[in-house]
Amino acid sequence: MKQSELKAILKDHKLWIQSDGKQGKRADLGDTSLQGANLVDANLARAYLYGANLVDANLRGASLYGACLYDASLYGANLQGVNLTGADLGDTSLQGANLVDANLARANFASANLEGAKFTTNFKKVRWFYDATFSEDQIPWVVLNPKYPEWARTLKWVKAKADAA
Repeated sequence: MKQSELKAILKDHKLWIQSDGKQGKRADLGDTSLQGANLVDANLARAYLYGANLVDANLRGASLYGACLYDASLYGANLQGVNLTGADLGDTSLQGANLVDANLARANFASANLEGAKFTTNFKKVRWFYDATFSEDQIPWVVLNPKYPEWARTLKWVKAKADAA
């Protein structure tokens, strides 16, 4: 997607948000390739990103509040400080993603692959994460969620990869 097209979509989406849907247009970036895109501080609240390719995208500080990211690929994406409150990240690849300081409250991570993802906030307020894949070094963050005992048998744990020296 051309940068000019993306800019126009984000402008329409901002107007849609500000007018409570009366003007502009909701961003529909489903199945779109945004690989390596610079979306720093973008407002993609309630945007439709189903199946989008956001591999290595920079979304630092963006708002993805209530966004649909189901089946999206966020492999290696920078999601540092992103607001993912209520976002649907089910069946999403977040391998190696940076989720440091991200707001994960009420987010859906069911069947998501979080192997090697980095995060500093715990899963205590995450809505769903059953059938998700985590690295063994992430266990302390995940077990804080009250649903952990119920979903523990559905989770997949993989060996943590050693950091390259």
